[in-house]
Amino acid sequence: MPQQIPFPFVTAFEAPVSPHVAAARQRHLEWVRTRGLVRSAAGLQEYTSWDLPQAAARTYPYASADDLYMLMNWFSLAFLFDDQFDLGADGYVERVAAVVREMITTPYRPRGAQPDVVCPITLAWSEVWEWLADGMSTTWCDRFASSWARFLAAHSEEVRLSAEGAELGLTEYLQLRRITVGIHHSIDAAERSRHFEVPPQVQAHDVMRGMRDAAADAIAAMNDIHSLEREERRGDPHNLVTVLRRDRGLSRQAAIDEAVRMTVEYLGRYTELESRIPSVCEELGLGGDGREAVRMGVEGIRNWIRGNHDWALSTGRYDAQKTGTAAGLESSGRGFVDDLLPSSRTGG
Repeated sequence: MPQQIPFPFVTAFEAPVSPHVAAARQRHLEWVRTRGLVRSAAGLQEYTSWDLPQAAARTYPYASADDLYMLMNWFSLAFLFDDQFDLGADGYVERVAAVVREMITTPYRPRGAQPDVVCPITLAWSEVWEWLADGMSTTWCDRFASSWARFLAAHSEEVRLSAEGAELGLTEYLQLRRITVGIHHSIDAAERSRHFEVPPQVQAHDVMRGMRDAAADAIAAMNDIHSLEREERRGDPHNLVTVLRRDRGLSRQAAIDEAVRMTVEYLGRYTELESRIPSVCEELGLGGDGREAVRMGVEGIRNWIRGNHDWALSTGRYDAQKTGTAAGLESSGRGFVDDLLPSSRTGG
């Protein structure tokens, strides 16, 4: 499927890229190696082709050099964990669930506490969480941790459904995908990337909540279109195009066309809600500082919509012509080169 699918509204957003990307990339690649997140030559080759540093530089373009480096490290955890996909392995579902529980618990432990479930993912997450929480309010930390927990729990549920061979209908899939796309905590991290916080009363407002959901829906649909070939190779049923084909009896191209139409609808909903933000600020009686924080918060959502889309057009992660070790693993139902999960509940 061609990757260069035009999405109206996305191109209307600005597309800034961090000037720190090159330097932060080198530090980041060293970090994933030293933390054991990438262990083999084949794993490093595959991981490097994804160019996650570019994704971070596009979605968090105003972060400092040090903050961008840590954001890249955080990105690696979510993507590498998502790829620990080997449904044929004994105890696989339980291994994923154990890591999920550990990663959900980490933000609620005392700073510096060692994880109970030890593996490269949990150790690296403990390090990244200490950085994320540094300088942020308890309110922000609780909001991020809640979004992160929902994402991880939904990921574990998706793994369980796949292991059971369950096939979701479109409504059920869209509900799950809004969470598994991981956009709510990613938007929260935009505040950490620039050291500000959107006022809690704005975050709780129906307009902002609707904007966040619409952005998540749009990004999820775009991501499913971009990643279609990869998920077809893996036999992964959790893709909007695949679900549309099964649920509505559509051809592959008709399902792609419908997924594009849905994406445009989600983007239109987002822009309509965004246009109401000035009225929300008036309604809540925000002063200058509050309005500026809201402006940056909206900018953070826009950067995620446009930045994720632009990265997806060039990343090797979704390369339809992929060959070699990674392609062979995907075709066999695995999504990873290096196994990062613990061998047991408490083992390393």
